[in-house]
Amino acid sequence: MDIMRDRNYCLQLLKEYTKSESLIKHALAVEACVNAYAKKFDEDIDYWSNVALLHDFDYEMFPSAEEHPYKGSEILQSKGFDEQFRKSIMSHADYTGEPRDTKLKKVLYACDELAGFITAVTYVRPSKSILEVEVKSVKKKMKDKAFAKAVSREDIITGAEELGVNLDEHIQFCIDAMSREKESLGL
Repeated sequence: MDIMRDRNYCLQLLKEYTKSESLIKHALAVEACVNAYAKKFDEDIDYWSNVALLHDFDYEMFPSAEEHPYKGSEILQSKGFDEQFRKSIMSHADYTGEPRDTKLKKVLYACDELAGFITAVTYVRPSKSILEVEVKSVKKKMKDKAFAKAVSREDIITGAEELGVNLDEHIQFCIDAMSREKESLGL
């Protein structure tokens, strides 16, 4: 099996470079959302999922904009990941200048910040269960600038626009995708 479609290999790589449980869960949450879109669009599920799984694998070791995701791309290149895989990852950070000119790049960008935000909304629910999270509660929290202030609301909105989906539908789609993986996400 080729490494770009080998989830076990990619998960092992993620855990080799990322020790933070919250960052690993973020990768899994983004993977859940991207995986669901790959199924919806009848795309290469394994490939898309692994791009999502590894999009931030270098972030813990190289958190600065000067290094992330550039160092990750170098590491992946040295391990044999192809240019398209690496460019897809590069595109999730606006500052890299990598155009989001494929459906995969648009989906990754649209799901990245939103998955983190949905996780944060879940944590403040009384039950801490994603099954209690609704679109209206996510949108209400988006208006609260003090809540999860590191998450870019602009990126969430732009991501849905670039993907060509209604924001409410996109939020619901990602809640549903993450709900199906709630055990592995701890939600």
